[in-house]
Amino acid sequence: MLATSSSSVTVPTLVVPHSSTVPPLSTSKTPHNSSNPIINRRHLLTISISISITTPFTQPNSLAPPVADARGLFQMPPFRLTNRYFLVRAGESEYESLGIINTNPVAKTSMDSGLSEKGKKQIVRAAFELKAMGACEKGCWIWPSITQRAYQAAEIIASVNGVSRSPEYSFLDARGLGAYEGKNLESVSEVYASDGISTTIKPPPIDDGTPNESVADVFVRVTQLMSILETQYSGDTVIIVSPDSDNLTILQAGLVGLDLRRHRDLSFAPGEVRFVDTKSIPTYKQPASAVYKCYNPPNCN
Repeated sequence: MLATSSSSVTVPTLVVPHSSTVPPLSTSKTPHNSSNPIINRRHLLTISISISITTPFTQPNSLAPPVADARGLFQMPPFRLTNRYFLVRAGESEYESLGIINTNPVAKTSMDSGLSEKGKKQIVRAAFELKAMGACEKGCWIWPSITQRAYQAAEIIASVNGVSRSPEYSFLDARGLGAYEGKNLESVSEVYASDGISTTIKPPPIDDGTPNESVADVFVRVTQLMSILETQYSGDTVIIVSPDSDNLTILQAGLVGLDLRRHRDLSFAPGEVRFVDTKSIPTYKQPASAVYKCYNPPNCN
C-alpha cells in the first residue's frame, strides 16, 4: 500500500467549488486497503454487453440530435448509480508540453508519454483536492488507464490519499486520433468540428497503428467500463483517471443524457477533478447559450 504524508508536499491552498460538494456514501464498505481477497477484474472481460448508439443518421427523417443510449448491463443515461464516481484527467504529458498529439497505444507506456514537471504539479493538486472532497475517507478504488501519465497520476493520488491503486484498465486508452498523430495540438479542433456534425465521423486513418476513433467508438468503451464498475462494486467510491479529456467528456455526457456531439463543451483541463452528478453538469461548465436539450425528463434538472 502506498502512503505518503501530505506534509511532505507543498501545494497552494485549494478552494473547492460549490459544485464539488460530495454526498456521503450511503453504504459502509470495507476500505480498499483491507486484508480481504482482491477480485480478479480480468475475468470480467468475458461479460457480454449489447450496446446500441443513437446517431443523427439512425432515423433519416428525424432532425433530433443523438441521445446517449446503451442497452445491456448498463444504460446511458443510468436510472441510478450504485457507486460514487470522481473523474480525473491526468496532468500534462511530456508530449503535450511540446504541443504534440500522441494517441498511439504502442507508445502509451513510454516515459515520453508520462507526466511533465508541470503535469506532476497539476496532479498533486488534484490528489489533495480529492482528499479535501473526502473522496477516500471510507476507502476508494482508483481505476487508471495503463497509459504512462494516467498510471503515474494514479500513483500520486493513491499516495496522497493513503490507498492502494487498483489494476489499470485498457478501456481508458486515450482516444485514437488517426492521421492527426504527431500533429500540433491545435489541429485537434478539426476533429471536434466533425464531432459536432455526427458521433460516427472518424478522424482520417493512418497506418502506424494509431486507432481513428469516433465519439461513438469511445462511447462504447466508456459504457463497457461503467457496466463493469457498476457490476463489480456497490456503495463504493471509484476514481477514474483518464489520460485525455475525451474519455471523460463523452462519459459525462452519456451519464447526464446530453447530446454526445457537444461533449467538447464539458472539456477537462489537465489535472481537473470532477464529481459525477447524473442530474446536472457543473455550474462552471454550463454553456453560454442553451445548446443542450434533455431528452430524458427524469434525468433533467
